[in-house]
Amino acid sequence: MDKNLLFIIKSCPFCKKALAWMDELKQENPAYEEASFTIIDEIKQPDIADSYDYFLVPACYVDGEKVHEGIATKEIMRNVLEKACKKD
Repeated sequence: MDKNLLFIIKSCPFCKKALAWMDELKQENPAYEEASFTIIDEIKQPDIADSYDYFLVPACYVDGEKVHEGIATKEIMRNVLEKACKKD
């Protein structure tokens, strides 16, 4: 499994917005395409979600470290992508 994880709930409007911002940012800056994330829906994959320490979605982990939890802005998602690109 990828060490970059994005925990969501499919019906969550904040998660949908975070995913849309990630897509938008990747279109604006092709370098962000290097930052791949495994998306974990905590409803469908509770066994994985329960093994991580977070309470709010969306929750982002880069290289196994939690870098964001809760309502995201475009700038927050940019920072998440930046961290994911720098981990290599």
